[in-house]
Amino acid sequence: MPPDAPDTPDRGAPRADAAASSASGPVGPPEALLRATRRLLGPLVRLLLEHQITFPVLANLLKSVYIEEAERGFALPDRPQTISRLTLLTGIHRKDVKRLQNEANTAPTPPSVSLGAQLVLRWTAEAPYLDESGRPRSLPRLAASGESPSFESLVESVTQDIRPRAILDEWLRLGIARVDAADRVELAESAFVPANGLDEKAYYLGRNVRDHLASAHHNLTSQANPFLERSVYYAKLRPESVAELQALSREAGMEALQRVNVRARELQVADEGESDARHRMSFGAWFYRTGESDSPDGPDHPDQADATNNVSDPGGSDENR
Repeated sequence: MPPDAPDTPDRGAPRADAAASSASGPVGPPEALLRATRRLLGPLVRLLLEHQITFPVLANLLKSVYIEEAERGFALPDRPQTISRLTLLTGIHRKDVKRLQNEANTAPTPPSVSLGAQLVLRWTAEAPYLDESGRPRSLPRLAASGESPSFESLVESVTQDIRPRAILDEWLRLGIARVDAADRVELAESAFVPANGLDEKAYYLGRNVRDHLASAHHNLTSQANPFLERSVYYAKLRPESVAELQALSREAGMEALQRVNVRARELQVADEGESDARHRMSFGAWFYRTGESDSPDGPDHPDQADATNNVSDPGGSDENR
């Protein structure tokens, strides 16, 4: 399904809060939110520096995003969005607002992602491609083997424009698939975040982290129906203990992803053609490990000094998110 911008029905809440604040006098930005923003920007800035993306480039990109979000979420009812209002909302100079409005900012999806996503979707969610445990099974490379389905027939069920061999060669390069000694194609566990290929990995970085942040935005600004956004956090662990937890997390995460994936595909097929079938969802799993010396808060921060279980149920306090 197309990665459209997530639905945010409660976008009006920040405007109401802003109006209330202005009525009682000027109020600065929430310090807690600024601290959280500084913390989450650290890994992003490190990534940008590694790829020679300097601050002026990011600053111009941020201006564009500020304008897009102000246009999308903060328009007045029944009134056109003006350059003056966008300048007021964002703090960006009028001439920059006008210039950036005229620039195209939508990056195309890498071709290998759009085609590959369709292939992986079928392979990981449709019954003919799954084994008894519901996992993607290995497929004979050629349809001529007499076994059905094959990798060749899988590709031909999605596209007639690209030869299966060309796709397989690219997948082998990216680390998405491998071929065993019996000439059977196995889908790598990464499906579909390739081990190689910056364009593909960057695409999923933007899509997945954006939706995670959108989920956090919803939970911070809405009191009703919070999205699932929970993690388990422990510090003061030995490297061997973290390695064991990493393996456990991978196993549990892949099981959850595969279960949701299969059911989502069933529902997508059932919903096809319905007038209200215009919504999308995303569900993910992630794991991170590091040493105390790598913490942006320093070794004396409570997060680093204490071994803490920060898991809570979806109805629990956001403090344990």
